[in-house]
Amino acid sequence: MKKIKLTKKEKERLEAMDYEIAFYEGILKNKPDFVEALSALGDLYTKRGFIEKGLKADVKLSILKPEDPYVFYNLACSYSLLENVDEALSSIKQAIELGYKDFNFLEQDDDLENLRKDQRFQRYLTRMKNRKDKQQDTDKDDDQHRP
Repeated sequence: MKKIKLTKKEKERLEAMDYEIAFYEGILKNKPDFVEALSALGDLYTKRGFIEKGLKADVKLSILKPEDPYVFYNLACSYSLLENVDEALSSIKQAIELGYKDFNFLEQDDDLENLRKDQRFQRYLTRMKNRKDKQQDTDKDDDQHRP
């Protein structure tokens, strides 16, 4: 296997992430349900390329914060990165049902590339965007009829 030559700056960035990972892992040994530390650790794992570890953090967060749309969005990202499209689709649906609304970001997020290739997701996203457009039209009509 060929080794990749990293620049000094890239090495420093990776070392900084590894330091942060160790820091958050240490915190979580004493407080395993510390949501903020778990969230930061999951993000760092994913950025560092430790996708399976990031997924474990996201699954735990989904148990600790079952009403948070961003937790389920991140869970969908982890599943998509691991090419588990069925779970990614289920998680993104949960995120949207809980109130996630940034469809533009969803359509551009590199982490969701595998999910976006799935026709079920494309159909679901089209339905949700149409529903959002209809809701906005209804809201405009309501605003026009207010005194």
